Amino acid sequence: MKSSDYKRLPELKQCELINTRLKSLKKENQSIFFKSHILNNIIAGNVKLPIYSFSIGSMSIDSPSITFIGGIHGLERIGCQLILSFLNGLIQKCYWNSVLLDSLRKITINFIPMANPAGIYFKRRGNIHNVDLMRNAPIDSKEKTAWLVGGHRISSYLPWYRGKKNVIEIENETIIDYVKKYLFPRPFNLILDCHSGFGLHDRIWFPYAKSKKYPISDIGKLFYLRKMFFLSHPHHNYIFEPQSQHYLCHGDLWDYLYDLSQSSNRIILPLTLEMGSWAWIKKNPLQIFNSLGFFHPIKNHRIKKVINNHNILFNFLIDIVMNYSNWYENSHLPLYRKKAMTKWYK
Repeated sequence: MKSSDYKRLPELKQCELINTRLKSLKKENQSIFFKSHILNNIIAGNVKLPIYSFSIGSMSIDSPSITFIGGIHGLERIGCQLILSFLNGLIQKCYWNSVLLDSLRKITINFIPMANPAGIYFKRRGNIHNVDLMRNAPIDSKEKTAWLVGGHRISSYLPWYRGKKNVIEIENETIIDYVKKYLFPRPFNLILDCHSGFGLHDRIWFPYAKSKKYPISDIGKLFYLRKMFFLSHPHHNYIFEPQSQHYLCHGDLWDYLYDLSQSSNRIILPLTLEMGSWAWIKKNPLQIFNSLGFFHPIKNHRIKKVINNHNILFNFLIDIVMNYSNWYENSHLPLYRKKAMTKWYK
């Protein structure tokens, strides 16, 4: 990579530094799993852009896992930076925090900070083929979707392009293979996919994006998870809801992987953090003239504030995954399913 390429993609330099730090930690802590891996390479002209994954925690396949994913939409690079910042902080704590090291023996924490490196590199929502990766999975809604926004195959020059029929883009193939290989064998998995660009408020979304009529099987468990978060952090600013409350779309990657996990008798709970970028525009209207302005905080002090704001959510999710056996099979879950249906699926 040339120095000019690193200027366009500073997140890649951060990934390379993390790779070095994890190798150092691996030598010092033999009982904990520290691993970095290049899952795939995206060729963009003369540049080779790697999709990095990082893992910290238990070496046992019997432990639960949480996976943080960012950068699926190239313009929404704040998600990538949020994950890299949290991972860096976790690594630094591993040098001195014995309580954290003990906890890491009970869980595996995975990170894929740049799922669409070409999109970030070229400052575009889609990948190198201008395909929207969150409209590209082989799944269709049977209900009326939002025009264009719900995914289309009209032209790659328009946003929300699904790509060619029956063709899964290499980035999505990489994530699907990763989930099947590294998450499916585990007893419990939670995924948090970090996005930005919708509304004035931060939201936690969950599948389905394909249906307003039918909830996912785990709707009661997600309602209970929501309750645990609200009781633990009563002063939070998140809205926790199904994505279908706002719009439906074809080809949602998490709809596809959730259905795949159900048919394979595996446990995966996919969540999406949708950071409310309209609030950033409200505070700095001139950023709409920046190519990233609708999806990124732009100003340094605001980037730092956004990153710090979500540490509570990240740590809470790690805690509930580590202790999943204490709540996932709660005897009151039928009641919470009924409450969820009343609230979201009247």
